[in-house]
Amino acid sequence: MTPPPGWYRDPSGPHLERWWDGTAWTDHRRTPEATAVPAPPPGPPVPAPGPAVPPAPRAGGGRGDNRAGIVALTTAGLVLVASVVTGVVLLGKDDDPGTKASPGTEASSPPVPADDTRSPSPSPSTSGPPEDPNRVADELNGITLPLLDGWVRPDHVAQDDVLMTTDGTYDCPGDDGFCRHGLVVSRTVTATDETSPEALAREDIEDAADDAYEEDLVGRRPFGGIESHREVKAGPVAVAGRAGYLVRWRVKTAEGPGGYVQSLVFRSTAGTESPVVVRYVFDAGEDGPPLADMDRMTKGIRPAGDASTGGGVGSSIGPTG
Repeated sequence: MTPPPGWYRDPSGPHLERWWDGTAWTDHRRTPEATAVPAPPPGPPVPAPGPAVPPAPRAGGGRGDNRAGIVALTTAGLVLVASVVTGVVLLGKDDDPGTKASPGTEASSPPVPADDTRSPSPSPSTSGPPEDPNRVADELNGITLPLLDGWVRPDHVAQDDVLMTTDGTYDCPGDDGFCRHGLVVSRTVTATDETSPEALAREDIEDAADDAYEEDLVGRRPFGGIESHREVKAGPVAVAGRAGYLVRWRVKTAEGPGGYVQSLVFRSTAGTESPVVVRYVFDAGEDGPPLADMDRMTKGIRPAGDASTGGGVGSSIGPTG
């Protein structure tokens, strides 16, 4: 509580009294004996420097009054200190850290009470449909192929676009490294204006043979190179309801039994329906996969997501030779 206006002992000079205007100290002072001096003329009050707190008003001029003034000053000072401490505590008190959003962010949702019986919302599933263990998928070109006995999904294969390989490896006969008895590769045909499946298959077969039996990606010749080749099969064929064309070569190599390569081309059933080439590489000899697997795989090609499709354009067309 603020003392009313009046003369009080001057805190900066205890032998004087000083005028308190009800809100602040003024520059008007007097000696304690000058009790008959009238109140100072009205004028703008000039506050004294410092947050001085006035003592309680004097009731007399004795020694007991001095002690009362000191007690009053002490009490007022304690009240002021307590008020400041309380204000600091209140200002410094933080909200519950468990419910306060971080700076620059918003709380994503209000807290849920401990006794809330609502079931949590199910989180969206990030997994797709289960993978068919009996088929391999080329998602880019929108097709799937049957995974026959003795064939597996690629593992630690450096060549791009490999859909499946025969199980296991063996030492290459012509150079250091490991070889596989069979590969199936699927690619989108690009960088050409040609659209005829037959023309594209005949263009691809030589590259398919070189990649498989002439030289590998790091310049090695795992079979000592190709010595000769001959065409053993060619003709139109229906693939996933689309008209396609295949070309198959028998390749003789300098080392090992050689093998068979086949380029199969047809238009994709997905996206822009770009031509797709599926390459087959089968080692010859008793260790190679059955040659009939080429025809079984070709017949089993389906559009992705439609395991029942087997006919359509060109469904009556069969390979010749």
